[in-house]
Amino acid sequence: MKIMNILHFTENHRFYIYRDFSMSSMNTYMLNNIYQPMVGLSAISLYHFLYQQVSSDQLGYSEIEQQRKLFLFLGIEPSERGRKFLIEQFSKLEAIGLLQTYRKYILDSDDYIYEYKLLSALSPKEFFKNQHLTLLLRDKIGKHTVISLRDSFKEKLPSEISSKEIYSENVSVPFYDLFQLNTQVVDKELEQAELEVGASLQIVNQILESEPSNEYTYADLITRIPRNSMNRSCIENLKYEPEQIKAINYVIKKYHLTLQEISSLLDEDGIFSENGDLVIDQLQKKANSNYRQDKTREDNRERFFKKSSKDDASPYEEKIVDSIYFLDIPEVFIGQCDQQQYNMMLCNSPYTHVLKRVFPGSIPDRILDIFDKIDVNYKLKEEVINVLIHYLVSQDLDWNKNFIDSIASDLLGKQVNSFEQAVKYIRNKNEVKEKLKANKTNKTSKNRTYSQRSYQHQKPKIPIITNGKIEKTTFTQKELDEIQKLSEQLDGK
Repeated sequence: MKIMNILHFTENHRFYIYRDFSMSSMNTYMLNNIYQPMVGLSAISLYHFLYQQVSSDQLGYSEIEQQRKLFLFLGIEPSERGRKFLIEQFSKLEAIGLLQTYRKYILDSDDYIYEYKLLSALSPKEFFKNQHLTLLLRDKIGKHTVISLRDSFKEKLPSEISSKEIYSENVSVPFYDLFQLNTQVVDKELEQAELEVGASLQIVNQILESEPSNEYTYADLITRIPRNSMNRSCIENLKYEPEQIKAINYVIKKYHLTLQEISSLLDEDGIFSENGDLVIDQLQKKANSNYRQDKTREDNRERFFKKSSKDDASPYEEKIVDSIYFLDIPEVFIGQCDQQQYNMMLCNSPYTHVLKRVFPGSIPDRILDIFDKIDVNYKLKEEVINVLIHYLVSQDLDWNKNFIDSIASDLLGKQVNSFEQAVKYIRNKNEVKEKLKANKTNKTSKNRTYSQRSYQHQKPKIPIITNGKIEKTTFTQKELDEIQKLSEQLDGK
């Protein structure tokens, strides 16, 4: 039993028992004559007491009770000395394979509860096959007693049989010679019951046999925060906030933080609000900053060690390039080599040699740093890096860090690991560019045609009244009288 803090195992803590076997007379004999000399009377008495907590004709779980019952049964004083003695007895039973202990943390009550799973004693045949147990028993009682105990479990063959040569034949009746099952009829109710029982047993086994998770608890966090810390009271309130503990564990998993790192982040300013609530966004921001800094330092360290270490190159085999994957020679390399030599260089030469041919003088440090990162940190193969350089040169693209990094990331994401795959990749990119360019040209021509047609089918121009001078019209007295008479008729007069 691994108990780091003695206050986590006291007489006030609760426990329950689980067992899935029933003890036979052979088990009792093994416990009293084989196991007891190895671990002592107190440990075996504790085992018998735990066994009796579940009824002898039942299997499963016992009631939950306080461990004070264990102390009283064994006559142990409930003090620090008594707790250590009881822990020692549990540890002995666990070591020889008779017990498994699980400690569960209850969030509601902020307390531990113990589950003791009892295991059956081994049969004599299995016990003496186990070298560790046999050697331990030999150290306790001596080898002659061990041999005597091993022989005491077996009854000898009658002398009449053992002293003569006898031919033996197996005349047992197999199952299907005597019984026949109707396998054509499917019992759905039986299958459903088996599925339900199997699922429940699987859940129980997962609970009993699961290893402790990697998630940190409130106890793990609070023990690493100094008592005089400004955020100590806020972190103590996390005991009643299981959702915030889950959020902290999510941040730990997301940014690969250690317990020391997350404790340091929780102790910084701005992580908790004025009300004492955890500001998860601020915690993620600081955790991400630390993660990026650690990643940058690790990348730089990796590149430094590669430069400082000596290259013990293994025998290198030149790779032949198929003609269907030949790339066209850029203008920079025209006259220096033919198409086959150029593609062989891309497939087999280090990227530094290709860069040296691209840049007439010395290679800029900025360019070297970019491709060092792609080579050492991204682990992109050199033949793929050479195709990337060819793509930049042949398309007359910018040697921009972010642009080159984006292409390298795309190559990694698509898992381009060979020269042929890299050639297919840049050919696909060129095809996409040509399609976009053709679509843009077609769209421009359609717009022009439409504008011409719309110009031809325009509506006729309508004369617009302008603000020019209007010529005055003069009427005679007779015409004026007729107009007045007409207006009076229209008015009904």
